[in-house]
Order: sequence, then structure tokens, then C-alpha cells
Amino acid sequence: MFYTTLNKIREHSPCCEGWRRLLTYLGKTNADDEPLSFKSILDSNGLDDAIWALRSIDAPEVRLFAVRCVRQIQHLISDERSLNALDVSEAYAVGEATKDELSAARYAALDAAWYAARDAARAAAWYAARDAARAAARAAAWYAAEAAARDAARDAARDAARDAARAAAWYAARDAARAAARDAQQKDFIAIFCSDDA
Repeated sequence: MFYTTLNKIREHSPCCEGWRRLLTYLGKTNADDEPLSFKSILDSNGLDDAIWALRSIDAPEVRLFAVRCVRQIQHLISDERSLNALDVSEAYAVGEATKDELSAARYAALDAAWYAARDAARAAAWYAARDAARAAARAAAWYAAEAAARDAARDAARDAARDAARAAAWYAARDAARAAARDAQQKDFIAIFCSDDA
């Protein structure tokens, strides 16, 4: 089982709400150096705050847990620099890479992220303009169809319903995948940081 302290957590400026919740759960009003298990943090504040609190300890398991979480979505990473940073980070955690190699991989991944963010912003602007044009076209088509004939309006409504059903199915699948990933993260967190075997 892994431990930290309230003083170590406080050094990293926790959010006010989470800090208050943890202190209340522990029946304390101030930070101290008493050992605090990550199981207690998880029970009190939930997974997000428990993961956040990992920054208060220096252990290779923290980096390996982070790598494990990213590996769940690795299929979404297409830039080799980001994939390399993930591999180097894992190697560093087990002593197979140097700080210089880690730093170089980090800067390369940051460079990749900057270009990806720029490209995403451009794509978002393009898609927003396209979607606005489509929405205007849909609205115009809807009013024209309503004015022209009831059958055309019914067809448009059916198409919209079909599109909405497809979108709902996509969002449901996405949400299910997120929930499954979240469950896997919590199981890994408990196995690594809350188990008596750790």
C-alpha cells in the first residue's frame, strides 16, 4: 500500500473543494505528516483526486500507472514523437532510459502536441464553418420542403431522425468505452496503490 501525507499533498496546491472534503473525511482541520493511504483518498474524494494526489509521491509505479492509462488510448496517437515519449517514459520508470533521453522525448512530444493543437484548431474552424453552412442549408431545405410538400418534409424528418439515432448510438458507444476505461483505471489504481501487496 502506498502512503503520502497531507503536508505533501498541500505542497501541490490542491483545489479547495477536494482539500476540504479530504480533511472532513479524515476529521482534521489542518495538514500534518501522519501517513495517509491512497485508499483513504480514493474512498474520500474519488478516483480523479486520488490520481491527482499521486504527484505527492516519488515512485516509479506512478509513472508506470500513467503510461498504463495512456496505453488504453494509444491507438488514437498517430504521431511517432508522442509514441516514442510514451515508450521512453516507461523505460525511464524501470531504469532503462536516462533523464536526458526522457527530456528529449518530452520536448519532441510537446512539439508534436503544439502542431496537433494548431491543426486541430484549423480543422475545428473548418468544420464549424461547414456545419454552419449545412445547418443553414438544412433549415432552408426544411422550410422549402414544408412549403412545397408534406412528403418532402416527412422525408427530411426521417433523415434527421436517422442521423440523430446514429449520433446517439455513437455517443452511447463512446460513453461505454469511457466508462470501461475508467473502470480499468480504478482497478489498476487499487491494485497498484491500495493493495496490501504493494
